[in-house]
Amino acid sequence: MALPGRGRFLLHLAAAAGGASVMGLAAGTATVTQAEAEKSPAEEGPTHFDYSGSVPSRKEQLAKLRLGTKDKPFDMLVIGGGATGTGIAVDAVSRGLSTALVERDDFAAGTSSRSTKLVHGGVRYLEKAALCLDYGQLKLVYEALAERKSLLENAPYLSNPLPIMMPCWSWFDAVYFWAGMKAYDLVAMGRTLQTSKFCSRREAMRSFPTLSTEHEDGSTLKGVIVYFDGQFNDARMAVALACTAALGGATVANHTEVTGLIKDADGKVAGAKVKDNESGKQFDVYAKTVVNATGPFVDAVREMDEKEAAKMITPSAGVHLVLPDYYSPKEYGLIVPRTKDGRVLFVLPWLDHTIVGTTDSKTDITMRPKPKEEEINFIIDEIKDLLTVDVRRSDVLSAWSGIRPLASDPNADDTASISRDHIITTDRSGLVTVSGGKWTTYRIMAQEAVDEALKSGAVTPTAPSSTEQLQLVGTPGWDRAYHAKIAQNYVVPHRQGAIDTRVAEYLSHAYGDRALRITKIAEERKLGKRLVRGHPVIEAEVIYCVREEYATTAVDFLAYRTRLAFLDTAACRQAAPRVIELMGKELGWGLWRRSAEMKKVEELLATMEGGS
Repeated sequence: MALPGRGRFLLHLAAAAGGASVMGLAAGTATVTQAEAEKSPAEEGPTHFDYSGSVPSRKEQLAKLRLGTKDKPFDMLVIGGGATGTGIAVDAVSRGLSTALVERDDFAAGTSSRSTKLVHGGVRYLEKAALCLDYGQLKLVYEALAERKSLLENAPYLSNPLPIMMPCWSWFDAVYFWAGMKAYDLVAMGRTLQTSKFCSRREAMRSFPTLSTEHEDGSTLKGVIVYFDGQFNDARMAVALACTAALGGATVANHTEVTGLIKDADGKVAGAKVKDNESGKQFDVYAKTVVNATGPFVDAVREMDEKEAAKMITPSAGVHLVLPDYYSPKEYGLIVPRTKDGRVLFVLPWLDHTIVGTTDSKTDITMRPKPKEEEINFIIDEIKDLLTVDVRRSDVLSAWSGIRPLASDPNADDTASISRDHIITTDRSGLVTVSGGKWTTYRIMAQEAVDEALKSGAVTPTAPSSTEQLQLVGTPGWDRAYHAKIAQNYVVPHRQGAIDTRVAEYLSHAYGDRALRITKIAEERKLGKRLVRGHPVIEAEVIYCVREEYATTAVDFLAYRTRLAFLDTAACRQAAPRVIELMGKELGWGLWRRSAEMKKVEELLATMEGGS
């Protein structure tokens, strides 16, 4: 007798899990262990750079950028300051390469700041691997598990494990999802954060009180499957990578745009023409290798190289909403594996708020896409049946759309089926391009991109890549109790410049062991006051981010150093004047520049409130 579709899936899943585990034990694990055993201490590379000092200023970095001349080029020029670009810069400097990175806007200003904030372990790839008997999808599971582990360990203050509930509306669903997650646990072979489990309806309601027990089709909640994934602060991760690269010796410059590519007499790419978008000054930067890591814009850069270059990217838009914290508990997330149109939807706690998303639809490529009202309403309608809270449009604090740079597949009929894997290519001119991918695998993408660039033979590294165990800035002196150290010294009632306990906790998880630099500024300059009520962001952060994190505009601070713009547009608008005042004093802005900064903030917020 033929099994129903899900029955066949379970058999395939078990086979995939069992086979994969054997392969992992027989080949992968043994090979990795042997390779690691053969490494000498000198070959392993540093576990972190020297983070005791401050990053070179943006002015100093621009001056260094100009030193990349025809006679003395950089080893590598990276175009793009998102997850992949900053990751490449860190990998390159870890190998001893003289490295430059330019970003036309701010670090993570595009796709890299607009993710679901999850560090996926590849659970969704396992289903595709089983249903299609696709070993390529199974490899993605292994890759995601390894890279999730690396990300969580190398920047623990910016990331954390998160249990996620999967509601079961029938007992068949319960068995189906349980079997799938147990197969995933088996494939993971010790790389799971914790093993999955089934929880009864009563247990689920105790942990997630706003979860509805009745479905619109009349079915009732039987229980939930709980699995564990990683969660992180995406934009701050990119900023940490940029600062890590800078402290490792890289020359990094945000708000520095590539306007064209430089070629030698043989037609090989030898650098780029760049423009400092702050001053308007233009100059050339020469490099032996050039890597295009511009996310959705990789095709635009490739067209600078060759006008008729074939398209590599199929853009897909994903919309997220931010709701108040009472929509979800702080300790648990929720996943809907199948929405009405077959998508996956998450309800997640994040930075004392609730994120809901995402959609998946074809889109045009723009720097700041705006969510459509129908997309916002679609998400609201989907979660209304999941939660006991009456979900209202007026409760949406912020809404944003991000463009996923999906690697094109000519056989795909819709963007949900296009591969999330990455592609690295080298054009005839020598231009290396990285396309596709996701935050979880940024590190291995970066490593492979540098490997590809080295194939040209133009440069020779002095050390192997060490990014698998390289701790990012803010990590070496940090632990889970670091907020207590901050609070003990700086939570002093009635003292000017003092902070409160919630601020101490927030600073610890946003800045790691560099949070004490902020509290010192708060104490010395009496800037411990919150910028806006209801959010733990304080005035001293403005000064710190200008000096230590290349915050150049008010939007840089409000959107990508802190996350106010993404969390609450009204609060962001309220905080903006004080942020501009503090940045203006630090950077010497006149009245015209301050007015222009407020206008830019309003332009950003107009794309984060929906309604197009």
